[in-house]
Amino acid sequence: MRISISAKQGQLSDSVQNTIRTKVEKLPRFFDRMTGAVVLVDFADTDQPKVELKVTAEETNDFFASDTGSNVIAALDSVVQKVERQLRKHKEKLTDHRGGRPQHNETTTDE
Repeated sequence: MRISISAKQGQLSDSVQNTIRTKVEKLPRFFDRMTGAVVLVDFADTDQPKVELKVTAEETNDFFASDTGSNVIAALDSVVQKVERQLRKHKEKLTDHRGGRPQHNETTTDE
């Protein structure tokens, strides 16, 4: 999976980039068909940095979440939880076994 990390109006330290990469690399355990992730950190409001996460996967729409927090890591944790929830819900829809059972219909014929 390809991970892209970028910052707007500021810079990220190497330790923060490594933390972001580590947390995002854990996402495929929820949905194994992921192809990439883009993390954007916006420092427009220095008190509340905004983190956006966009995850792409095969044969489905992109998953997206954004949030602000007191620091980058707090916002990242919130965003990762949101995307995990979306991935888990999507996977459950794909593997829902209840929908595949045939209905048992008895037909009676009056002859």
